Amino acid sequence: KIMLSHYLPESIADRDTGIYGAVAKIAVFLSIFIQAFRLGAEPFFFSHAKQANARQTYAIILQYFVIALTLIFVGLVANIEILKHFIHGKNEHEQMLYWSGLPAVPLLLFGYMCLGIYMNLSIWYRLSDQTRYGLYISAAGAILTIVLNIVLIPKFSYMGSAFVSMLAYTVMMVTSYVLGQKHYPIPYKLTRILAYLLASCVLVVLSFYIFNRNIYIGNALLLAFLAATIYFEKNQLKLILSKK
Repeated sequence: KIMLSHYLPESIADRDTGIYGAVAKIAVFLSIFIQAFRLGAEPFFFSHAKQANARQTYAIILQYFVIALTLIFVGLVANIEILKHFIHGKNEHEQMLYWSGLPAVPLLLFGYMCLGIYMNLSIWYRLSDQTRYGLYISAAGAILTIVLNIVLIPKFSYMGSAFVSMLAYTVMMVTSYVLGQKHYPIPYKLTRILAYLLASCVLVVLSFYIFNRNIYIGNALLLAFLAATIYFEKNQLKLILSKK
């Protein structure tokens, strides 16, 4: 927001900063889930580290964390016509102005998904006592964010910022995965995880852009995604439940 107000023309800086701040409130729903998961998961990761099957457990946790993220991602976008009413303007004109920024929401949500996955992946450098890599990855994300915001904000305003946020978190996620597999390999089911991420993105594009945020079609896509997820995960779910 600071960079938006600084690098946009004075005539639109306050308006576009306000729009960005307003629509970002919808993405907070996903951010809250990620923070709640992190608070619960991190103590478990450390307490489970000495178990023989620890790495397999971490892989399963990430897989189902990604499934939860993608379902929330699709669900939020499917119901964005309802959620937009959480954005309040002083009058009808201001509210409609805020709603014009809704196209930034899918980008922000995908960015938060990548941030959540990065937080989950980051367990490798904590458990292996190589926390310097966390500093390197965070610094790279910060530099990328600053440089690209300077380049893109004057051309694309808050949409540029939303794209930069998504890109920076994606780069941090991928970098952490690559380094983690080198220094502390965990047998993540990468193909399946990528399939869920790709499927959720396709459904979001269909719901938001192709079907123009139609609530009924969006939720039908969400239910189809949920049904497909249960079908493909049924064997693993049965195994997990049988252990209980």
